[in-house]
Amino acid sequence: MKSMSEEIERMKAPERKAFMPWLFSLTGDVIDMALGNMPFPWLGALGLLAFVGLYATAVFSALDERRRRTRVPVLALVGLAVVSYALNFGYLDHWQMCFPLLSVATGVVLRDRGRVLAAALGTLGLTCGLTWFFRPDGDSTGSILAVSWGSALGGLVAAAVLNLFEAVTTLRDTREELAHAAVERERLRFSRDLHDLLGHTMSVIVVKAEAVRRLGPRNLDAALGQAADIEAVGRQALTEIREAVTGYREGSLTTELDNARSLLDASGIGAEIRQSGPPLPPQTGVLLGWVVREGVTNVVRHSGASRCEIEVRGKPDRVHLEIIDNGTGVGSAGNGDTCGNGLKGLTERLAAAGGSLRTGPDGRRGFRLVAELPVDDEADNRNGKEERAA
Repeated sequence: MKSMSEEIERMKAPERKAFMPWLFSLTGDVIDMALGNMPFPWLGALGLLAFVGLYATAVFSALDERRRRTRVPVLALVGLAVVSYALNFGYLDHWQMCFPLLSVATGVVLRDRGRVLAAALGTLGLTCGLTWFFRPDGDSTGSILAVSWGSALGGLVAAAVLNLFEAVTTLRDTREELAHAAVERERLRFSRDLHDLLGHTMSVIVVKAEAVRRLGPRNLDAALGQAADIEAVGRQALTEIREAVTGYREGSLTTELDNARSLLDASGIGAEIRQSGPPLPPQTGVLLGWVVREGVTNVVRHSGASRCEIEVRGKPDRVHLEIIDNGTGVGSAGNGDTCGNGLKGLTERLAAAGGSLRTGPDGRRGFRLVAELPVDDEADNRNGKEERAA
């Protein structure tokens, strides 16, 4: 069984030619005109040609997106109404089927103008009933009501069908736009994760490889220990990359603080790490873990610092994180730019969670990174679920 989405995809709006066969409803009057059963047949023929031309113009231009908002459909509809009323009042016993066709054209032209359409179709139904009432053969009240209602209903059906198909088209386009937006969000998430993962991991590997080179000639056991760390970091990075690809990787602030201490010590940078306050919700810890990872990586790669302080101060409703070094005071890109790609990604992440990230020189020397996040268990869990679902 086909799904509803597949059925919608198969639906196509009626083309302009689909409204032309309705003109065959005038066949009876055309035959009477050809057989001479109608006074002034030449005048009726001219009226018929004008009616058909104006009907086609109104319908075709109203279904053409380039001319739909111009005056052409409305002017053609006005001319069609004039010809319809002229034929009906001039030939009381002929051309009554012009009214249903006028109703259809009115629905096509005025389909997105609710009040105008309702007023036009109401007036059309009323005048159609009056015209039918004064016919020489004197139709019954039931016939009058049926013709009046049918004339007005034709336009309502035409407008409803066209509006339905236009709504389906809009929904289809919106769905495609949402799908593209979801793909772009996933690409952004993946690129940020890879940047944060590989930037930190490669920094650790480079630092520890330099330590191996320095320690090798004079302390083989220490050098082998650093080499083992490189292997462990590499294996951990492979695991994290696999988890990032699947979209389910979770970090920990405590783990990142431990990794930061190890990386700073291996780089010869004195580390002072302080943490206080109540336990943090998991997703808040993950976000702050990213901040610690990116901030410490920048300290090691760009600052030239000899000391780095990391402080986490938690409160019941908000948590504050600072990373301060005594380096050259340059930013994350190593050239005075305080808004590198990593920090831009972190700023966006924290802003989405209601937090903020500020960076800048710390006094005369050094660099400061300050991150703040609200602590909300329910919102935190909800954001985590949405991020994994994305």
